Amino acid sequence: MFTTVAESLLHQAREIQDEELSRFCSRIVKLLQKDPGAEAVDALRRLFLIISATKYGRRLEKPCMDLLQTTLCSPTCPEQLQLLCAAILREMAPSEGLALSCDHIQNSRTLSLAASVLLAQGDRQDEVCNVGQRALQLLEARQPEGPGPRPLLPVLSKVVSLVPGTVPEAQADLLHRRLVDWLRYASIQQGAAQPSGGFFSAPRTRQPGPVTEVDGAVATDFFTVLSTGQRFTEDQRLNVQAFSMLRTWLLSSGPTSAGAADVDDRSELEGSTLSVLSATSATASHLLPPQQQLRAGAFEYCQRLLEQSTRRALRRGDSDLQKSCLVEAVLLLDVLCRQEPSFLYRALSCLKALLGRLCGDPAQARALLPIARFLLSHGEAAAVDSETICQHLFSSVPAELFPSPMLAFEFAQFCRDSLHLFSPDQGIFKPSFPNLFKLLAWHSPALTSEFVVLIPALVDTGTAVEMLHALLDLPCLTAALDLQLRSSPAASSERPLWDISLRPTSCLEGFRDPQFQGLFQYLLRTKAGGITKRLAPLHRLLQPMASCARVVQCAEAVPTLLQVFFAAVTQVADGALTAQLALVLLERSNFLFQVPQYEAQVHRVMSSQFLALCRLRPALVVELARDLLDFVGSVSGIHSRERMFTAVVWAVGEYLAVSYDRRCTVEQVNRFFESLEALLFEVTQSCRSTTLPPCPPQVVTVLMTTLTKLASRSQDLIPRVSLLLSKLRALPQDPAMGSALRDEDTDTIRTRATELTNLLKMPSVAQFVFTPGTEASTPRFHRDANTALPLALHTVSRLMDREAGLPLA
Repeated sequence: MFTTVAESLLHQAREIQDEELSRFCSRIVKLLQKDPGAEAVDALRRLFLIISATKYGRRLEKPCMDLLQTTLCSPTCPEQLQLLCAAILREMAPSEGLALSCDHIQNSRTLSLAASVLLAQGDRQDEVCNVGQRALQLLEARQPEGPGPRPLLPVLSKVVSLVPGTVPEAQADLLHRRLVDWLRYASIQQGAAQPSGGFFSAPRTRQPGPVTEVDGAVATDFFTVLSTGQRFTEDQRLNVQAFSMLRTWLLSSGPTSAGAADVDDRSELEGSTLSVLSATSATASHLLPPQQQLRAGAFEYCQRLLEQSTRRALRRGDSDLQKSCLVEAVLLLDVLCRQEPSFLYRALSCLKALLGRLCGDPAQARALLPIARFLLSHGEAAAVDSETICQHLFSSVPAELFPSPMLAFEFAQFCRDSLHLFSPDQGIFKPSFPNLFKLLAWHSPALTSEFVVLIPALVDTGTAVEMLHALLDLPCLTAALDLQLRSSPAASSERPLWDISLRPTSCLEGFRDPQFQGLFQYLLRTKAGGITKRLAPLHRLLQPMASCARVVQCAEAVPTLLQVFFAAVTQVADGALTAQLALVLLERSNFLFQVPQYEAQVHRVMSSQFLALCRLRPALVVELARDLLDFVGSVSGIHSRERMFTAVVWAVGEYLAVSYDRRCTVEQVNRFFESLEALLFEVTQSCRSTTLPPCPPQVVTVLMTTLTKLASRSQDLIPRVSLLLSKLRALPQDPAMGSALRDEDTDTIRTRATELTNLLKMPSVAQFVFTPGTEASTPRFHRDANTALPLALHTVSRLMDREAGLPLA
């Protein structure tokens, strides 16, 4: 949160007009043309605030832009001024007035700042390649003075990630050798303390000691990022920087797709030159080509990190660093084993020993994800089963560690990146969706986009109905997870992870009540069971938590997820599953967790998806006739689920026909007609009443249209529907109508009733219009002059115009 002072400064920066900014730039130009000092630094800070405080682009005068670039590239300029100039120019990107070039920069730190500006412009005139070439030239120069090559490594890492393959082979080999030197041969002595230079400084400085391990023991092997000390030398800093860019560099300089065909053959070469040399000594590895030297050195570095990760760190910061380095080391091993399969068996022996230690430690759950990915990728080649670790991950981690935002995001990323690796035979991933949904329920704003990708992969015909119920109950799951955290033994000792402004005492008591234990256990299950339970009692119990911010955020994500689910399930659903899904929509439209705005948004999706299911399988209307009759048999459901009610009535009128299903009988048409006729009569009475809430005009018009469609298919019903329509046409003449419906709604109903009445006067035309043959749905027919449909439509239009009293053309 910004303080009041910071908010005031940002507001002032956004309010500065172009004229005032132009005057301020002129002042900066004068300051930079002189010997710049503290006043110039302060002015550049203010300019950076002005430019970065708004999302809209600011325009600087050309003299100011030119001077900022000159100051950035000046070898005598103080570093603080260069940093500010680079920051301002990056905020201006992309800028047409930029004339910056890195061709003549000799200082690596200056090139690093200039490269940050040039790369922010995008790949204009191959700037990315030019920056990479200049960085490699400075790296080759080995300048004895200056900041050294360390600022160049982030530049090269960014360049190769943007444009892979941009580094020529000769220069790539040079960088391979330099990276090996930095990784394997950094000093194991701590850096020397800088003398204070005072009058009373000691004449003899104390010799620096060796670096230590995270547990305080003196390091006996080569330096790594997990080595500790009071001060560090330049080559030790290069070691850390080289490790940070190593995976990016290996991925960009790895084998091409043309050489990937013989990977399986090379994986059998345990006695290959590479495996023998890299296993014997570092000296022998110099006989390898530079790229393979780097891979061998990187493999040894990862092995050293795996060994260091087993030590007990003395400080909390070192413990966190251990976990991060362990994750990166396993990811590096995955890359190395894909590029050099001869490393695979040695890597597996290290990871198996590591796995036994990590599985029992919840704090190391993040490190299990790359190990699982490694085993999924290479388990088949090495005949190693990955099912055990996957079973542990999908059953334990989401259920126990769902509150961790970082772990939740990485777990979702792991699932997303490993979709092609999950074997259908394992039966672990798809049945685990109730556990995965806990991550989604607790972190729905952040993980919604990830689950948009995961849900199609989780959909299975055996658990689709259960998944639909789980998605509809997702806000309820969020509330249950909140109660689970509040009831945990550690709830009083740790920082609360829930909304402390909400005190759901009754909900907590219900969570502990044996009467609700079975429902809560079902809601918090870890694996799909193929059964569903009605959670209406839990909806009532958890209602006090419906306004919780986390519950509301989760509810906002459900409509999008439902659309993704139906888009996937309709690709695999057969007739029986389609009918089950339609029944769930009918049932659950009246049983949703009452979160603000949630019901209306979900009903919108439900109605559209119910129509999509009917369009996919029109026979649903006949197969579910009894359920549909029960659904439309009461006026009370109209106001609470208007969209769903309208969709069901429309589907009945559209698909209850012999042309869609030969099982459709006159008796079924009559039953639906009688039910909807009684319903329309009640609706008409509510429209005439000033005390009852008026029925929405959309429902009235759909009921009228559906009754007319049914009458056109059973012409004995035409007199009855004509009588109803005549009453609706007379609605505006009723004096009580002014307080029940708006004038425009009344006009809409009257116009529709008139159109339908005119059509029913010609039963054969009505049947042709309301129940066209299957060939009439071809999109070309309304344009093809050789068919009879345009003539029929024109004739119907003329007849309706004549009935309405309009002059014929």
